Formats: sequence, structure tokens, C-alpha cells
Amino acid sequence: MKTDVHKGAFYTGEYRNLFEELGYSEEAVQAKLKQAWSDILGDDSEVQIYYPMGDDKGYLLDTGNIDVRSEGMSYGMMMAVQMNDKEIFDRLWNFSVTNMQHTEGRYKDYFAWHCKTDGTRLSQGPAPDGEEFFALALFFAANRWGDGPEPYNYSEQARRILRACVHQGEDGNGGDPMWDPATKLIKFVPESLFSDPSYHLPHFYDLFALWADEEDRPFWKDAAKASRAYLHTACHPETGLSPEYANYDGTPAEVQRHGDFRHFYSDAYRTAANIGLDWAWFREDPWQVEQSNRIQQFFRNIDVNDYRRYTIDGKPFEEPALHPIGLLATNAMASLAADGPDAEHFVQLFWNTPLRTGERRYYDNCLYFFSLLALSGSYRIY
Repeated sequence: MKTDVHKGAFYTGEYRNLFEELGYSEEAVQAKLKQAWSDILGDDSEVQIYYPMGDDKGYLLDTGNIDVRSEGMSYGMMMAVQMNDKEIFDRLWNFSVTNMQHTEGRYKDYFAWHCKTDGTRLSQGPAPDGEEFFALALFFAANRWGDGPEPYNYSEQARRILRACVHQGEDGNGGDPMWDPATKLIKFVPESLFSDPSYHLPHFYDLFALWADEEDRPFWKDAAKASRAYLHTACHPETGLSPEYANYDGTPAEVQRHGDFRHFYSDAYRTAANIGLDWAWFREDPWQVEQSNRIQQFFRNIDVNDYRRYTIDGKPFEEPALHPIGLLATNAMASLAADGPDAEHFVQLFWNTPLRTGERRYYDNCLYFFSLLALSGSYRIY
């Protein structure tokens, strides 16, 4: 499985279907994608993660914690716009803007990071991975379906979110921006002095540089460049593993009061997927090919059932992975960039693996669906 030498899909409009490259028919691939979307939305209590609410709302449930997260809501909106499912998109957005988005104060225009299923907030603080997914999903919705009346004036809603991400606190409300002004790197939370490598989405920022407020477009272009460079420092040069939280120089962040996040664990799985999609869309950084080969080589001879927590230099803990299917999905999504001998292996293994069932299925199946979109050439720029 070799990567092409031409520019990415942003420039060519061409999206690789890695399943077809392995011999699966377009009909089989589309059937698998549609069935997975149906299962996520469906009423099988062992698989379902989407739940409708009333006439015009719905939410993705974190089935392990029984709450609703800005991460999952924004993920669901991105999935829905990719699947051309406007009803689900609008239900998720209406829940989010009604129950989770702040209208005043230090978090104005940010989203509370988690709430109860009835919309009651459990925490007021935001998590920047939600904001960046909300913004791009909204831009894609505007480009695919057109803007409507508030709150479905998607493009303005996206610009409002990004305006806060860059300028929060400038009006004296005591808030903080979500990107560090000095380094132009995304923060773990607005008040923090460190980052999360899996939050870095340079392929999103290149698109924000086209569609955000005109005055902020140079910032987003710089942010894309800064994030691509940052990932070089956050990913281990031999294993390809990254920590969950990392300082602005890429070194693992100190132990936090809510836990030790210096290792390769749940958050960090997304880094490989993000790098793969950035390569597929833009192909700006050849290092991403080497990095994707490295992480696939690390996991090649480890059975999915034996996935664990790891130090970033590759030492396993006794603690098993909480989301092994999610980790498999992101290892497979790395094949968008990888050109080594393991790329086909992970795509084939992923194809043969079903959605996760049971209590912890939410995070795994979000990552699973993104990988299914990406590997089928269906995770597209609109």
C-alpha cells in the first residue's frame, strides 16, 4: 500500500479508498459505512450511542460515564455532515447550543465540556477539542447545506466560536483564549499552560484560515504550521507514541491533580488518526509518513486484546487499554499516511473488526466511525 506523491485531497479533490485498494467493492464499502451509521443511531442498547430528545434535539451518550460531552457532540456533528444527515446534525447542534454553550462571562461562546442527559451542566469549563470540531462541522454544514435561521446560521456560529478561541479575555471578561498567543498551540483547557497532542488538528486550522474572521486568518495559518512542528516533538522518535498531555516543547506534562497523563493512553490514540487525515487532506509534512510507519511498527505484533497503557518509549503497564477498538481504529487510520509493510495489515484487521458493544463503547465507536469514513475516502472537505 503506497501513498501517492501528488498533493492532498484539498488540492486534487481525490480521496483514497483504502478498502477498495485491498479489493473490496465500492458497494460493500458503502454498505459497511451505512450499516455502522445505522447502528450508532439505532436502538440496539449494546451498540447505540445516539439518543433523540424531544422533537428537535439529540445527544451522543458517553456510555462509560453516562454523560454528554462537547467532544462527543461535536464528533457526532462531524459524522452527520459527512453522512449528509442534516436532521441528526441539527438535533445535535440544537442540544449543544441550547444546553452547553455559554452566553456570558469568562467562557462566553465556549461549551461546557460535559452535562447530564437532560442538559444540566456538570462542569462549566470547556475542552478545546470540542470547540475545534464544532467549528469545522458547522463550516462544512454551511458549505454543504447552506445557512439557515439562527441557530442554524452555521457559518456565523462557527466564526463566533473561533473568535472566542483566539480573542477570549480581550474584552475584560476574565476569560482566556484556547490557543496560547505566544506559541499558537492549542491548550488542554483555556487556563492551562500545556497542551494535549491529540487536540492538534492542523488540517482543520488550514481551513479555518480560509473561513474564519478575515483578521484572524493569518493566525490560523500560523497555528497550522505550529501544530505540525509541535507533533514532531510530542511523538517519540522511535515508537511514535505520544503522551496524553504535553508541554509546549512536546515533553510530557507534569502529573496533574486529576491523574498522571504522561503516558500513551486513551486521549493519545487520536494523534495517529489526526496525522493520517492531515496527510490525506494536505500532504504538507513528509515526516507524517515516517511517523505513521513508526506507530504501526510498534503495534504490529501486539494483539488488540493485549493493548495496554504504555510509556512513550514503549514500556507496557499491567493496566489494559480501556478502549482497544478505538486504538485499533486510529492505528488503521494511520494508513492514510503510512507507506510501510504494516499499512495493509491494519486496514484489513480494522475491516474485520465490528463496532464495540457494551458499557465502554462510546469513545471506541466514535474513533471507529471516523476511521471508517477516512479509510473509505468518505471523510471529505466541504
